[in-house]
Parts: sequence; structure tokens; C-alpha cells
Amino acid sequence: MGCVHGKCCSKYPSSSDGDSGHHREMRPYINKHILTQRSLELVPVPSHNFNLQYSILTQHGYYPDTVERENQDSFCVKTQVQGNPNVHFFGVFDGHGQYGDQCSNFVKDRLVEILSNDPTLLDDPLKAYTSAFLATNSELHDSEIDDTMSGTTAITVLVVGDTLYVANVGDSRAVIARKDGNQILAEDLSLDQTPFRKDEYDRVKLCGARVLSVDQVEGLKDPNIQNWGDEESQGGDPPRLWVPNGMYPGTAFTRSVGDSTAEKIGVIAAPEVSIVRLTPDHQFFVVASDGVFEFLPSQTVVNMAAAYTDPRDACAAIAGESYKLWLENENRTDDITIIIVQIKDLSNMGAGATDSGIDYRPMIMRSVKGTHDVSSVSESETYASVRSGLSDIQQSCQHSISMNRSAAIVVPSPMHQRPLQLDVG
Repeated sequence: MGCVHGKCCSKYPSSSDGDSGHHREMRPYINKHILTQRSLELVPVPSHNFNLQYSILTQHGYYPDTVERENQDSFCVKTQVQGNPNVHFFGVFDGHGQYGDQCSNFVKDRLVEILSNDPTLLDDPLKAYTSAFLATNSELHDSEIDDTMSGTTAITVLVVGDTLYVANVGDSRAVIARKDGNQILAEDLSLDQTPFRKDEYDRVKLCGARVLSVDQVEGLKDPNIQNWGDEESQGGDPPRLWVPNGMYPGTAFTRSVGDSTAEKIGVIAAPEVSIVRLTPDHQFFVVASDGVFEFLPSQTVVNMAAAYTDPRDACAAIAGESYKLWLENENRTDDITIIIVQIKDLSNMGAGATDSGIDYRPMIMRSVKGTHDVSSVSESETYASVRSGLSDIQQSCQHSISMNRSAAIVVPSPMHQRPLQLDVG
């Protein structure tokens, strides 16, 4: 959820991008999309005899007042986790605040490292996932990075054989495409964690957060009207979280890693985890920062991705459209990062393969004498029970191989499907 300052709309102690307030020279943006230089990757899943083909794109945002600002998005793909050829990890991390780039890079490295070193990962992926997020959050707090008003969201997919475990903290998103007759349907693998969700709104309110839009906190609108419509119609001035007697931190999300100030008013690092069993109807999945989804619905992203055989071209088309829509609606763009993973050669695999429903599992944490007991709801519970089950988190309000960017290449515009050309300029 973007705003003029990015993920946080803090006025304390400075803008979340660290701008000193001096006027900076306006630079014209360059309307091209920068892809981290990688060939198209193919990784097998031998246990179920199919392949994953993927590509990644990260596009630096255009911020006219802070043109030297770093790309705060980062990503991680680690194949053969724990040396297992059937376990693969994909993650996108969307940093925010003055030190957002440091936070996102720290989290993308440590999260997958902790998962890789957890001997219980394959026995209990749900518990391992949640433990990894909480441990990473604690390590970030204890690191040299100032996460008082900075942090990162995280959307990650762990492939274990024919099963996806999707862990989400924040408002980035994962979506899977499923063939249904002549249609390709988008099915969200994660639920954006924002105050638009009543369960998340209730949870942070219980933790002491004021939930107000920027206009409300500045006195331009009635703060007693606690109804902001939906995310699509009110994206320009969304509800945000504020401390009881201050105009900070102003986060538009209710979960993140880092953000130690916001943590005191209910912003937690506990992920919601969804599980999906892959079937031959599943075509591909998308893991992306909300720079993609701010103006593009999930179905539109899936439609665009399905129009391209090569996921590199699909990434370029989606990033190009997202970038254009940002500039049509605001005077800046967010950073944009997208991973598209095609599911290739998956066939019917016998019993259990017909279960294609998505099972959302919230990780329920209870604080017991300063420690965290992590548990999960049963596998048979439904989506509706998950939303209501999040109330259990209300008692825990105050929780105390990665890829380096390399030479850039120009990717094709959304209207063309040509091979990538080296940028030698």
C-alpha cells in the first residue's frame, strides 16, 4: 500500500525515506524495465516428475524527490533446500522506511538460512516457517540495522514435492493460475494484511493502535468514522496505524519483519501460511511485491502472465504495466519485484492429487512466560475458520542462495515478445 513516503507515512522523526527536506533536482524517469541478469532457470522436482521454470525481475522505483534512493525490494531463490532436490524456496521482500533496503536484504538472507538449518523443516513445515520468521524478526531487532521505523514485508513460497507452503507477512502477494476449461483463473495464495481486513483491524486496535487515514490524523476528516470502504476504492488514503499520542509510524500494513516501534501497537512478524496441493490444472504461480498489485488485480496479473510463453517476457509486461499505472495515478512509482514460476510437465499423481483447494492456516502464537508456543489449526479447517481463528493472535501484541543484482539488460515492452537485448548504453 503506497503513499508519498512509501510504506510508512511517518512524520517522526523524518520522512521514511530519510529525505532531509531540501529540494532535490527533478530527474526525468527512464521508461524501461531493468531485469536482474539471469538466464531462464529450470529446476526439477524428481519426487513428482515435474519441473519449475522461473524468471525474476526487479525494477527500481521512480522517486523524484529522492532520486538516489536505493531499491528497497530484494528477492531470494534457493533451490534444493537442505540438499533436497524436491524442496525449493522463492521469496520477495519489500523494504520500507529509511533503512528499508538494509532490512529487506537482511531478512531475505537470514530467513532462508534459518529454514535451511532447521532439522524439523520437512517434518513440520508450518512450525518451522513460523519459527523462522520470529527468529529473523528477533535477529533484525538485535542487529546493527536501525529498524525502529523501518522493516520489510515478506511473501515466500516453499515448494515441497507437489505441495506449496506460502508464508506471508504484510501486503505483498502470491497468486497461482489454475486452468478451468478455456479460462485461466487467479487464486490468491495470500491475504493482504492491512487494516482493511476486519480481523487485522480488531487485532491491532486491541493492541492500542489508532487506525486513521492521513486526512483523519491531520484533522481534515472525521476520525470517528472507522469505515474506509475497500482497498481498491480507497487506496490513495488508506487506514494506517498510529501510536496513541503521536503521528507515527503510519504503517498501512498490520504485519512486517522489523518495525520495532509499530510492533508496540500490534504489527507482528507472525506469518499466515496457506497450503496448496498442485494438480495438472495449475499453470504457474506469481510472487511479487505490492508495487505490482497496487493497481493491478490478481486476475489481470495472471491474464498477462498467461499471454507469454517465456516468463522473462511475462515479468517485463507486468512490470511495464505496473510502472505505467503508477505514473498515471501518482507522481512516483514503487519498487517493483516479480517472480514467475511455471509448473511444467505435472501429471495426475493418484490419490490426493484432486485436492486443489487452498488451505489458509494462520500461525497462532501465545506468549507463555516470555516464550512463544507456536501451533497451527488443523489441516481440515476452511478459509472462513482461518479468518476467525486470527483472534487467537490478539493476546500476543508485543512480540519481542540469494541473488545479487548484476549488470542490467533491457527487457521487451508489454507489446512485444522478442528475445532480451543487452543494454550496452
